[in-house]
Amino acid sequence: MNGECVTQVKQAPPPARGGQAQAGQNQAGQGQPEQGSGPRPTPKTEPISPKSAQIPHGTSAPNKATGQPRAAQATAGGASPAHQRRGPQGQQGPARRGPVRVIEVAPVAQRAGMRGRHWFLLLSFLTMTLLPLGGAGVYLYGHAADQYASRVGFTVRREEAGSALDLLGGISNLSTASSSDTDILYEFISSQEMLRAVGADLDLQAIFTRPEWDPVFALRPEASIEDLLAYWQRMVRVFYDPGTGLIEVEVRAFDPQEAQQISQRLFEVSAEMINQLSDVASADSTRYAAQELETAALRLKEARLALTRFRNEQQIVDPQADLQGQMGLLSNLQGQLAAALIELDLLEDTTRAGDPRRDTAQRRIEVIESRIADERAKLGVGGQGASGTAYADVVGQFESLQVDREFAEQAYLSARAAHDGALAEARRRSRYLAAYVQPTLAESPEYPRRITLLAVLALGLFGIWCLMVLILYSLKDRR
Repeated sequence: MNGECVTQVKQAPPPARGGQAQAGQNQAGQGQPEQGSGPRPTPKTEPISPKSAQIPHGTSAPNKATGQPRAAQATAGGASPAHQRRGPQGQQGPARRGPVRVIEVAPVAQRAGMRGRHWFLLLSFLTMTLLPLGGAGVYLYGHAADQYASRVGFTVRREEAGSALDLLGGISNLSTASSSDTDILYEFISSQEMLRAVGADLDLQAIFTRPEWDPVFALRPEASIEDLLAYWQRMVRVFYDPGTGLIEVEVRAFDPQEAQQISQRLFEVSAEMINQLSDVASADSTRYAAQELETAALRLKEARLALTRFRNEQQIVDPQADLQGQMGLLSNLQGQLAAALIELDLLEDTTRAGDPRRDTAQRRIEVIESRIADERAKLGVGGQGASGTAYADVVGQFESLQVDREFAEQAYLSARAAHDGALAEARRRSRYLAAYVQPTLAESPEYPRRITLLAVLALGLFGIWCLMVLILYSLKDRR
């Protein structure tokens, strides 16, 4: 039998002493012919190989051939042939057996079988994994309605063009938006405002609640606007690439024509929103340009009124031209004075004292000098002008007013050009929505993806079941 080991050890006989030795030799030599007086060979120890058996204490292992214990076989026949001692001529004699030692081992393990905990694990696996997975498969392939997808792709385009204000003022890009129009549009598509704009033309409530037998993928008939918005975000998926600015929208519905209608209306509402952003930006720039133009016109008007008032007070239309005339007159008088002085010198040399011509020349010189003094007084040199103001001060005031008027005229021209540029910018669309994929019409359903859903559900249920089994066995090992 398996599990026990029996060892039988044979020992050599002790040396003969006196008569006992002789008697032993006689007994050993009975029945054997005498062949010389050579030395008798010493018996050898032969170990019995261990056998796997369940033997009671004090017995030896059974023989495989007979089924009886080896000890019984040895005593029944005196000595087994395998343990008999052979003489010098090959004759067999009785074998000497030593003490037998029996080693006890543990009993053999019984055959494994199903126990209660094993049946519980199997039942829990069926209940937690296979049954829900089968129910989900029946629902997906038997009750879930097919969904069709329509796709549309577009991007926001902007025109960057210089205006008259940029050319005159040398300033461009006075202000920039804090976020791009594409980012705004990306958030707008998933907003409640987009939902209301599309729902104004299409009955989204009826479109999404049409399959009444599909409580998982269809919308509830009594859904609120918040529920409809959450369902909209699930049925309308937006894919946005910030690097290229491309937006692709996937719209799902239970009918392919309805999915295409929703995507087409979504594109139209998006284009309207971009146009509104462009109109707002154009209106802001136009309003600012109009305000600047009004301010410049008012400044120019005030400068012109001040110049007109000055001319009326001084009775001078153009002080520059008047100044040139005054300077010409003064130069002419100085020339006449020089000629009169020369003439007086000649008369003094050629005539005697008391000559009336000398008195006339002297009188002429005095009149010319008096006129020169009056003209210089008008210019502010040694006197004042006709209005009581020095002519130099008059010219200075005129130049100041003229500079103010010229500056107001330049400002008005710049403001006018900026206003015209803003109006021209507002007349054209600087931002517009360009579609690179028109709304598509599906021919076969793409959703729900039944195989993917079942695979994910199976993996999740199996993971939950494994976690439960680990928790139960950890609690069991703690006891």
